[in-house]
Amino acid sequence: MEITFSIDEITAVASKLMEQISSKTILFYGDMGVGKTTIIKELAKIIGVTENLSSPTFSIVNEYQAKECLLYHFDCYRLNSEQEAFDIGIEDYLNSGHYTFIEWPQNIENLLPTNSDRINLILNANGSRTAILTPKV
Repeated sequence: MEITFSIDEITAVASKLMEQISSKTILFYGDMGVGKTTIIKELAKIIGVTENLSSPTFSIVNEYQAKECLLYHFDCYRLNSEQEAFDIGIEDYLNSGHYTFIEWPQNIENLLPTNSDRINLILNANGSRTAILTPKV
């Protein structure tokens, strides 16, 4: 699935993406400033998170209560090795059965479950964004 959108369409785009997402582990790829956290905020609202969501850039992971589950939001940008991910217990989060949204997943690629969805965000020359949703294989 591929959608090109302007930032003011982000709520509708998040709804369309959520309709197509098939797992609870969602991997977010894209350059710095492309809007990964912005789209995560909208997806979090859809699953019932009511508190303010912020990027876990320095804490690496933030936890939020959703309607019927938890949401773990990871930002792996500052991880220098997969061992650092093990040190924070990433396998427990990934095996929890709760939603796990991961920014910069390429930094822990070998640890990611095969049953996850991938959203690649691209900033276009005109300021619009393109979201490409694919299952991770």
